[in-house]
Amino acid sequence: MNPANFVTKLKEHNIHLTAFQEEQFSRYFHTLVKWNEKMNLTGLTEKSDVYLKHFYDSISLSFFIEMKEYKSICDVGAGAGFPSIPLKICFPHLEVTIIDSLQKRIRFLEHLAKELQLDGVHFVHSRAEDAGQNPKYREQFDLVTARAVARMSVLSELCIPLVKVNGVFAAMKAAQIDEELEKGKKAISTLGGKVKEVHTFNLPVEESERSIVIIDKINSSKKRYPRKAGTPNRNPIK
Repeated sequence: MNPANFVTKLKEHNIHLTAFQEEQFSRYFHTLVKWNEKMNLTGLTEKSDVYLKHFYDSISLSFFIEMKEYKSICDVGAGAGFPSIPLKICFPHLEVTIIDSLQKRIRFLEHLAKELQLDGVHFVHSRAEDAGQNPKYREQFDLVTARAVARMSVLSELCIPLVKVNGVFAAMKAAQIDEELEKGKKAISTLGGKVKEVHTFNLPVEESERSIVIIDKINSSKKRYPRKAGTPNRNPIK
């Protein structure tokens, strides 16, 4: 997917990029590739791959939920800024908080935000489990996202405590979500969530399958969750 195809495909979903937004994505690509030479941010550095598998894939969340309805978004384990930075570029009204456990990735993201002239983007160097118990972040966000971070039984404990009651957790996953979701249902309900819908679609060009799980936060998360850092991964809720 080249930049022109990227712009065209987004138009099909009623996302019309300005010249400045197109330039932001171009700067994003070049900054990512440059920093990737000195630290491992992504295994994908070809322009066509970055535009398709990082930028377009990140923005695909907005094909299934109305981004105008959300103000505060938290991205857990964003890595090189996916999906929240591409979403922020397309929907500048979003107030974005990115939580990541590696300081060097936070440094990259801080530099990126300046390079792209992004306002309303905040970076938190923390484990998700610790952030979920911090009153500054716990149940403070309209929308929480995570992309390819962990299996649903673990991811739910990392993310749902950050969602406001009546907010949404959107898990962006690859194909074959059914079994993983079945194993994660107990964790989702325990943490106050309820699966609203699952959207499965194919990326253009290569036709690889993606799934987005939309979870409504219907009850406040119990105070004991999330447990101490590392515990959800070692001992998921069953």
